[in-house]
Amino acid sequence: MMPTVTKNLIIINILIFFGTIVAQRYGIDLTNYLGLHFFLASDFNPAQLITYMFMHAGFLHIFFNMFALFMFGPILEQTWGPKRFLFYYIACGIGAGLIQEGVQFATYATSDLSQLQLSDMIPVRNLVGGITNMTVQSYLNNWTTVGASGAVYAILLAFGMLYPNNRLFIFPLPFPIKAKFFVIGYAAIELWSGLSNSAGDNVAHFAHLGGMLFGLILILYWRKKSRGNGTYYS
Repeated sequence: MMPTVTKNLIIINILIFFGTIVAQRYGIDLTNYLGLHFFLASDFNPAQLITYMFMHAGFLHIFFNMFALFMFGPILEQTWGPKRFLFYYIACGIGAGLIQEGVQFATYATSDLSQLQLSDMIPVRNLVGGITNMTVQSYLNNWTTVGASGAVYAILLAFGMLYPNNRLFIFPLPFPIKAKFFVIGYAAIELWSGLSNSAGDNVAHFAHLGGMLFGLILILYWRKKSRGNGTYYS
């Protein structure tokens, strides 16, 4: 039987995903309200650091995130207990969002945008390949992040640290791979993708890494605290 927190997280994500689709039919863009906007944009709200991780951009996006949560979440929840697992999930999701905000600020500060007024008009390529003029403020409001990936990547990291020698079958590899190597490989791919993503692929690679970073900090802190109390953390 699936543990309570993991089960409810999956249910909430799925309900919000379908709720977003229904809202779109009524002309309501929930992503604009619940997605994480760049903190200098007018649509930013601090609560979005939590709500964004329950939003997803499409079926494959939510499917792979929820599949990973379904596969690894129950093991961690049973190891840590529901309270610590939920705290870890939410804290790492927030941490991923903060890292993404920092990366976006670095992009903004090193671009020509920082030299313009928010009301200035700039040309922006639209979805059909044409050029649309919009204000800098409107353009910044389009810098929106959604998805549970930051929290999910933190879960992958935790599994790799707690059960480093467990063997996983990862498609398309024809042989099992130890969890610790799987996590290291995933982190390396994300780092390379983030650093080489000059053209932009609409994937928040540094948010993924941010989730893993905050997960690493939490796990190391808990391990140190457990040893200080005379107990041992697996």
